[in-house]
Amino acid sequence: MMPVDRDAFRQAMGLFPGAVTLITTGRGEGRRGITATAVCSVTDTPPTLLACVNRKTGTCAEILKSGHFSVQLLGADQTEIALTFAGAKGQAGAEKFDSALWSECSLGLPRVDGALASLSCVVENTMQSGSHQVFFGRIEGIHAGAGEALIYAQSRFRRLEAVA
Repeated sequence: MMPVDRDAFRQAMGLFPGAVTLITTGRGEGRRGITATAVCSVTDTPPTLLACVNRKTGTCAEILKSGHFSVQLLGADQTEIALTFAGAKGQAGAEKFDSALWSECSLGLPRVDGALASLSCVVENTMQSGSHQVFFGRIEGIHAGAGEALIYAQSRFRRLEAVA
């Protein structure tokens, strides 16, 4: 069997729309975060989600060290912060957090103000898969708002549009 071409895989996966999130962790100058679409629910008993984080990032290292992370679902008007945490604005490490207003979640982790939802997690399990670390997070706190989610598909940020 022939291996799947990486570019073909990336092109096909780009057709799958994904909710844009920030995965954040740490405190003070140790805060780290990335933009991610590889986040999904696992089970509601107990409430658990999974998040895939590139092992080369400081965010991955800090989650492994602390055992905690928070996931923020970004709203349709939060493209700039998504770009910042994706590295497109040139900031790195804790300086990314200068791009928005922040609160702390119930676990003391950074929570971006204005996010549609923020889920505070304790790492229950983790495994490596290829270039990424997969974290299973037991949700310990939820802060939810309202609005339309920011979506990423076909290499672009998009807004949802209701049909009928």
